[in-house]
Amino acid sequence: MQVRQAARAQWARALLFALAWVPLAMLVSGVVLDRLGANPAQALVRASGDWTLRMLCVVLAVTPLRQALGLPVLARFRRMLGLFVYFYAVMHLLSYAWFDMGLEPGDIVRDIGKRPFILVGFCAFALLSLLALTSFDRAIRALGGKNWQRLHRLVYGVAALALLHFFWMRAGKNDFAEVAVYAGVLGLLLGWRLWRQRLTRRS
Repeated sequence: MQVRQAARAQWARALLFALAWVPLAMLVSGVVLDRLGANPAQALVRASGDWTLRMLCVVLAVTPLRQALGLPVLARFRRMLGLFVYFYAVMHLLSYAWFDMGLEPGDIVRDIGKRPFILVGFCAFALLSLLALTSFDRAIRALGGKNWQRLHRLVYGVAALALLHFFWMRAGKNDFAEVAVYAGVLGLLLGWRLWRQRLTRRS
C-alpha cells in the first residue's frame, strides 16, 4: 500500500511539475508566433506578474486543501510549487528590468524610489527571495522546525504586498475587477488559516 501511494505521489508530482511549465510555454509561443499584441514587452511584464500571483494562490491553497480533503500527501508538492512562484517572480522582475528599464541599475533604483507600486513589488520579491533561499532541508535543520515555520509565514505578507502591487498598477486605469478576484481568493485562504488556528487553540 505504501509503495502504491508513493508511486501515485510521484506521478502527481511529475504532472504538477509539467503543468507549472505551461505558463512559460504559453509566453514563449506568444513571442515566437507574435501573439502578444501591439506591445509584446508590456505583455510579457504583465503576464509574468499575473502568473506569479496565480501560482502564489495555488501554493497558499495547498494546506487548506490538504486539511479539508484529508490528503497529507499534498504537503509534498508545496515546496516545488513555491519555487515555481519564485521562478515566475524572477521572470517578472527581469522582464521589468530589461524591457522597461533597459537593465540600467541606476534607473531601476530611481524607479523603485519614485513609484510606490514598484517599491511594494520589490519588497515582495525580497521577502520571496528569503523564503526561496530557506526552502531546502539544510535551511530547515539550521533554523529549527518552529523557527522555519515562523519565517515561512511571511508568505502571507508576500501575498499582501503582491496584491497591493497589483492594485496600484491597475489603479491608473481604474480597473479593479481582477484585483477583487485575487483579493477574494487570498482573503478566503487567510480566513481559513485563522479559523483553523482558532479551532486548534480551543481544542
